[in-house]
Amino acid sequence: MLNLRFATPPEWLDAVFADFDAFLLDHAACERKAAATGMSFVVRYPDKSPIIEPLIEFAREELEHFQIMYRIVHARGLILADDYKDAYVNALRSQVRNGGDGMLLDKLLVAGVVEARGCERLFLVAAALEERASPLAETYFDLARAEARHHGLFFRLARACFSDPLIEPRAESLLDFEAELVKRLPHRAAVH
Repeated sequence: MLNLRFATPPEWLDAVFADFDAFLLDHAACERKAAATGMSFVVRYPDKSPIIEPLIEFAREELEHFQIMYRIVHARGLILADDYKDAYVNALRSQVRNGGDGMLLDKLLVAGVVEARGCERLFLVAAALEERASPLAETYFDLARAEARHHGLFFRLARACFSDPLIEPRAESLLDFEAELVKRLPHRAAVH
């Protein structure tokens, strides 16, 4: 997994299981937004052929994950929530430079960092569900493994478009920012 600078504290998992239905609804929203993010790259950067096919596949897989989450929330009698701004994602996106190649690089790296944090947290949820003998444990392990692939994908796509001397310092800076962000955001029943 990407070298996140700060591990999610146990209090986050307490918040998740204090309102697991809210967490499930948030997770469904995250999967839907991830699919849209993949397609937004395709629409915004049609001239960047190395990223197009992989991000179409990413969007398709994330849409499948949204369907999985929809079925879970529907089976629990829950209704999908209205769209809302994610403070974590929006704060990371505030670090994206405007215009040019710097913008594309930052967008790819931010997406990779978001997927890495999601990976870490979905593995925490999966392990907790397994301890509780929940039938959702295996689904969450599968989703966490997908997040692991996805964060790697965004960094590979960055390398397909940019040289390591451009990528590494920017990735380090974003990872440092992300660690401080996670430290200060309140714990809630949400993926981020």
